[in-house]
Parts: sequence; structure tokens; C-alpha cells
Amino acid sequence: MHVTHELELFPDHRVTQMLFKEVKNAAELRQCAVEGKIKGALINPTMLVNPFQVLVAANKAVNLQKIGKMKTRSLYSEIIFNLSPTNNISEAFKRFGSSDGDDSVLVVLVHDKDEPQLLSDITARVSGRQVPAEDVSSLTDHAKIKKLYKITPQEEKCGTLLDAVVCRMASKDIL
Repeated sequence: MHVTHELELFPDHRVTQMLFKEVKNAAELRQCAVEGKIKGALINPTMLVNPFQVLVAANKAVNLQKIGKMKTRSLYSEIIFNLSPTNNISEAFKRFGSSDGDDSVLVVLVHDKDEPQLLSDITARVSGRQVPAEDVSSLTDHAKIKKLYKITPQEEKCGTLLDAVVCRMASKDIL
């Protein structure tokens, strides 16, 4: 159900993504994350094209944490911030973070090694149905994503939506 990747540049770190649908306690989960009771990022999956997008954001967050250049207070808030095409932190949370009324949520965990207890803790907290993380693309709001990232029809002809989104994420610090 969940998908775990080892970060190539940081082999001691793994990123696990868990997708839940029909979530009934989104407000409670968000409050737990704010209070630090959930050590993970809660992301609105409608703003994601593919799990790879989250992997790119997590890899960038871990790198920034290692070199002491994070723009937010925690690794998990940095992941959410890195998904955004802009440098506005509050806007990133509004667009990509989980909201109280959401009925689906993607939980992203960064850990040193496979920690089954960590995964079971998250599963126990979420009042919803876990589905394969790869199914995140079935929840994607393509129109919102194209508008937010300013993807042009011409751009879509020469590459995928995922390519365009990842390019914007990677280059936002440069522009």
C-alpha cells in the first residue's frame, strides 16, 4: 500500500508515502501534525501529479536540512514548501498542505531505516481507507495544477505535466 524509496544522495534516509481516501478526521490529523504528534508531512493529493513529485521535494528538503539552509522550521514543512512553484511559505501550505475538510491525504515520512512501528502509528491515527500511493494520480486536479504552475499548451506538447511541474519546483530558487 505504501511506497518507500531510499534517497540516492542520502542512502541513510528513506521516504515513505502513504495515501488515504475517505478520510473522516482530517482536522484532527492536521492538528496532530502541527503539535508534532505526527512526524510527517500531510499533503493534499489533488495537487500532486505523481509520487515522484513528492520524492523530489523530500530530497531537496533533506539536502537543505543537511546544509542548514531550510526556509521553514521543520523537514516536513520544507517538503510541503518545496512542492510549491513560488517562495511564499503560507501560500505553499494553503495549496499543498492538508486542510480540515479534505477527504484524502498523502502522508510523507522521512526516516533512517524501515520503521514498521512508525507506519502502523500513522495507519492507526487515520480514520480512512489506505490505498496504494501510486494511485495519487487518480486524485490529481489537472486544471488547478496547470493554472498554479502556469503550464502552457505548447509546453505540454513537448513534455509531460510531471516534467513541467518538477522543472518549476527545481528552478524556483534560481529565478
